[in-house]
Amino acid sequence: MRLVVTGSQGQVVRALIERAGPELEIVALGRPELDLEHPGDLAALFSRHAPDAIVNAAAYTAVDKAESERETAFAVNGAGAGAVAAAARRLNVPVVQISTDYVFDGSGDRPLRETDPTGPIGVYGASKLAGEQAVAAAAPDHVILRTAWVYAPFGANFVRTMLRLAAARDELKVVGDQFGTPTSALDIAAAIESVARHLVARRDAARLRGIFHMTAKGGPISWADFAAEIFRQSALRGGPGARVTAIPTSEYPTPARRPAWSCLDGGKLAAIHGVTLPDWRDALAQTIERLAAQGEWQ
Repeated sequence: MRLVVTGSQGQVVRALIERAGPELEIVALGRPELDLEHPGDLAALFSRHAPDAIVNAAAYTAVDKAESERETAFAVNGAGAGAVAAAARRLNVPVVQISTDYVFDGSGDRPLRETDPTGPIGVYGASKLAGEQAVAAAAPDHVILRTAWVYAPFGANFVRTMLRLAAARDELKVVGDQFGTPTSALDIAAAIESVARHLVARRDAARLRGIFHMTAKGGPISWADFAAEIFRQSALRGGPGARVTAIPTSEYPTPARRPAWSCLDGGKLAAIHGVTLPDWRDALAQTIERLAAQGEWQ
């Protein structure tokens, strides 16, 4: 199977590239060849690589900056996503769109289902919701995968930031009233591959299409809880650690509001695609082990 993937530097794209081998070819297209703010003729670009399916993993992800760059965020995450889907339809191949928990307003006390009402509270979430809608309108042969709290052994993410800060500080204050499920980009990549294979193999199976939630098992936890577990697992491998003091969101103001509740229900993905992501603690252990092997804290 050959997947054309938009983006070249993001955590999910890099994780997909790692999965490439005799049974999976990944063609990652990023700037300057592909720029979703100014997409141009994407069908012509994609057709040169003869994809079996297209994965739109490129996005404007600067959550705070999006508040002052609304047009750019909507151009990339909204219209750009729609352009990718329209190109996939022209080429008669499925498209997989990566989306986010930020399409919800952050209220609730149970894992959110695909049928729950959306209501983004910031520009980033609103632009990603616009992208979902544009994809659905442009290409019936689509899957939208919503995920949350993504991290990896590479790229900019919460795990690597916490370990870097802990190398210089004995105590860290971390938000304790936002809840979700940390999800490894490595597991996301595996799930994307499985879903894409199903779409390619069963072109007329309508139940395989639509919106699905895709996060690790084992939540919800707070960012403070996540930090504490990062340091516990790091210490087991001789890495840095720090005391974690949980603070309310009000003590850590940011330009964009974050959802207080980001726990997603992955039951539909498991029931229809047979895909269940591992427990977040087990996935985190794999990431910490890789960071240790890479000498991140030497």
